[in-house]
Amino acid sequence: MRERLQKVMASAGVASRRQCEELILQGVVRVNGRVVDELPAFVDPDTDEITVHGRRLQEPRRVYYLLNKPKGVICTSSDPQHRPQAVDLVPAQQRVFCVGRLDADTTGLIILTNDAELTNLLTHPKYKVRKTYVAKVAGHVDSQTVEKLRKGIWLAEGRTAPAAVKVLKSGHHDSLLEITISQGLNRQVRRMLVKVGLPVQSLKRTRIGGLTIKGLGVGRYRPLSKAEVASLKRAATA
Repeated sequence: MRERLQKVMASAGVASRRQCEELILQGVVRVNGRVVDELPAFVDPDTDEITVHGRRLQEPRRVYYLLNKPKGVICTSSDPQHRPQAVDLVPAQQRVFCVGRLDADTTGLIILTNDAELTNLLTHPKYKVRKTYVAKVAGHVDSQTVEKLRKGIWLAEGRTAPAAVKVLKSGHHDSLLEITISQGLNRQVRRMLVKVGLPVQSLKRTRIGGLTIKGLGVGRYRPLSKAEVASLKRAATA
């Protein structure tokens, strides 16, 4: 399967995709002995020999981590504002990246890996791995509002898929909801709740597929077992 050259280089831990593009344009990358210095460029990572500065690209060992992201930490690989980054909380020898994103104000589970295949399985719209959030919202939650969330909310991208919604607490001033979705629209849960008149006071992701936040403190991480990685792949392809 042919992929963009800069993507293959980044997955092998050479540098970020943007930096890999610059290396290609500088003429220091060869594919099967020939200099490639124009974009776009495509390669088959399984059959093509790729070298950078004369060194052959080595397929890195795949690593997988589960992180309980604190508030104020971002999930991008670079930030001009120099805010704390999730990748800095996991001391991996390999270059890793976040699978999807949680915004800076959202806490909870995020997977970090260098496995592009798993990343695609967990983030592509056609795969529907379930993710669960607990939201503290301002105001009282009634049964009609819950039913709207369950059936789907109209956002700019269209109507959201049906969600599983459980009321954990319903008070006069604030309420607690558990929401499970199988999509990955940008800031989806926050936007759904705002649409039904429930501004979010705090939001935490507590489950990804069969992985839960139980036993993982804020700011803490742990490696995933082979069985857990396999279960994520099964959840995506079921």
